[in-house]
Amino acid sequence: MKKVQLFLLFLTVSAGFTACSNNDNDKPVLKPTATAVEIGTANNKRALIGRDFHFNADVVAGDKIADVQLKILPKKGETYTKDWRFEVSWIEYKGAKNTNVHKHFNIPADAPEGKFDFYFIVLDENGSQLEIKEELTITDPANMPADPLIGRDMLSRNDDLIYYMENWVEPELIFKKNDKITAHAQVSQIMGDGIFYSVLIKKSLNYHPESIDNLDFKKVIVISKAEHKGLPAASKIATLQKINDVWGGESIVVGADKDAEGNPTTADKSWQSGQYNWVVLYKNTSYNLSVYKSMPITINF
Repeated sequence: MKKVQLFLLFLTVSAGFTACSNNDNDKPVLKPTATAVEIGTANNKRALIGRDFHFNADVVAGDKIADVQLKILPKKGETYTKDWRFEVSWIEYKGAKNTNVHKHFNIPADAPEGKFDFYFIVLDENGSQLEIKEELTITDPANMPADPLIGRDMLSRNDDLIYYMENWVEPELIFKKNDKITAHAQVSQIMGDGIFYSVLIKKSLNYHPESIDNLDFKKVIVISKAEHKGLPAASKIATLQKINDVWGGESIVVGADKDAEGNPTTADKSWQSGQYNWVVLYKNTSYNLSVYKSMPITINF
């Protein structure tokens, strides 16, 4: 009888070890995930030959990141003027558990026009991988119906011009409390419908919107907003404020209780001493094209 009891006890213990072992083997392998993916500015999935291309993704690894890759490859069934592909790998993310992959690079001048397969790949140290595949359209800027460009940017302090975007007049742009900031900007090569914002953002917020779609109005002090509707191809200029059918600059006083949209300058928008960015953003809503510029200033409040 004792032998039988000992044998049954042995089977029970053995089964317990086996169950633990099986549970360990059955433990799922977590794959990397990505959110806030933007392929092209404002996630328009477009690229212009010879121009800056924007990509963004917030990545969380299953274990740790082994490699991050981006590929633009010929699409099956499409024809091109030349054999072309683009591949890049960013090893600086190796070993990270979670990270923001935010990259800008130029589309090579030898890229052909057409539709391509776009791949974003994250390899994990646990052997798993994430692969995101989308269609990307590459176009020669000369063939775009609109090709918005921000230029003729300048700032005035109390109506005295102090800064051109292309030519610094002072080593540091300093505005004091009650100074009037007038921000001039111009968008050219546009048509159809579009919207424009000129805003101030504290650098301490570490917030860098690159399209109007990503504007958080709780964090920006709006200097001006402009829109155009049904602009014909022959019309090539729009800027900030409509004056005699031309768009010009608008102003805000440092310390104003409200911004140009009537929003209170409180919380993240409260005036403080420190560094700010003057950010100009434009989106052509007819053709889903976005551009932006960012310029540093200092406020001594």
